[in-house]
Amino acid sequence: MSKKDNEKKQVLLRISSSLWKELVAWAEDDFRSLNGQIEYLLTESVKKRKRDKDKS
Repeated sequence: MSKKDNEKKQVLLRISSSLWKELVAWAEDDFRSLNGQIEYLLTESVKKRKRDKDKS
């Protein structure tokens, strides 16, 4: 990872209260903060997209 990859950007995210509650519970199950959980899920989604794209 380059230094540029370690720079964090802020994003305003509006989600429903029911999704918020689900994500908080999931984060607690995985011993992550809500922010950490969202970042993890987005990172995994990008990795999956790249894998799927490479298969095509």
